[in-house]
Amino acid sequence: MDASFTPEQDEIRRTLRELLQSRCGPHELRAAVDTPAGYDPALWTALAEQLGLPGLALPEAYGGVGCSATELALACEETGRALAPSPLLATAVLAAPLIAALGTEAQRTALLPRLAYGTLTATLAVPGPALAAALALTGDNGGDWAGGGRAGGVQARRVEGGWRLYGQADQVLDGHSAGLLLVAAHAGGFARSRTLLFLVAGEAAGVVRVRQTALDTTRPQGRLQLRDVEAELLGEEAADVLGALAAAGQVTAAVLSCEAVGAADRVLERTVEYVKQREQFGRPIGSFQAVKHKLADVYVAVQAARSAAYYAAWATTPFRGAGNCATSHNEPAHNHRHIPAPPAERLALAQALEALRTASAEGIQFHGGIGFTWEHEAHLYFKRAAGDELLFGPVHRLRAHAADAARLFETSEAREVAV
Repeated sequence: MDASFTPEQDEIRRTLRELLQSRCGPHELRAAVDTPAGYDPALWTALAEQLGLPGLALPEAYGGVGCSATELALACEETGRALAPSPLLATAVLAAPLIAALGTEAQRTALLPRLAYGTLTATLAVPGPALAAALALTGDNGGDWAGGGRAGGVQARRVEGGWRLYGQADQVLDGHSAGLLLVAAHAGGFARSRTLLFLVAGEAAGVVRVRQTALDTTRPQGRLQLRDVEAELLGEEAADVLGALAAAGQVTAAVLSCEAVGAADRVLERTVEYVKQREQFGRPIGSFQAVKHKLADVYVAVQAARSAAYYAAWATTPFRGAGNCATSHNEPAHNHRHIPAPPAERLALAQALEALRTASAEGIQFHGGIGFTWEHEAHLYFKRAAGDELLFGPVHRLRAHAADAARLFETSEAREVAV
């Protein structure tokens, strides 16, 4: 394994950081989150046209750049630094991989190029606060989170010529603005219970959606009500939907880990800059030993989370070198293999979210009175950590599920029986 970045990866990160520094400063960020969509369409267009960011991990045959999820995760480290509000996570990380994995050739041809070019945004809609469960981040996703044949959730029924959906989904990332909804619904009734994915146009008849007030305003969410909505089945009924969702969850966890590391690194940088300027007793508070020790602990936590996040990003790609960006300049592509480590992404996400929460909390503390104000950006980083943990965690459940997947607390006899 070669842990160094390729020239292409370095170029993606450098170019993206320069673009975000010029187009997504504090004033632009606040203006964007106050819009009805919750992001700046001009910035989204720039990310798509200048960098090809939405299609970074999509095959070239469908209009993508042909890189891997590793490059997408590293790019999201830069968007995390800026807390850039955009449909990138919902479109490129949640929806596009599922369409690529499960969709028919006609569906992939019709949708993936539009997603790659940024002309169409999409999101994954699951009932209630069940996104982490659906992606198998905090437990086995084989439960009844989609409805289970009972009242609630989203129910799908077959009609002549297609399918109809009825139900509600809350806390849907960009659910109020996405042009395409990828809806997880329960089908088959109680006796033949199964979860399927359906394609629904955002403005389809019977779809009622509204933006919700979210803790993290840089991560806008919507509530969807589906009132006998016409839907198209994604792929085939016999497809392994739960397996595809679990695979998407691994990529999502790796991307979110890098994003959280970028945010934690930025808030630590700003805190270090500030303690060099803020004075008490006639000297900068950064010269006090207690402050140095606190920030040193934060630095260690961020660097440890970065190592875990980079490994998780690397581990998401089974065969490195399968595109324009993935091949290392020091090792042949066929030597890069995916080291099986099922809990790696979940552990990395837990560590990264914890590091961001710690770094942002200490940042608020060391900024003193100004750190608690609405006008300062410190609280936005803390809310990003808390909001992501509410959507994709919590941290202790991420770690518990990783331990269960690794059979960490089983005896050697039980492991032999399981094998």
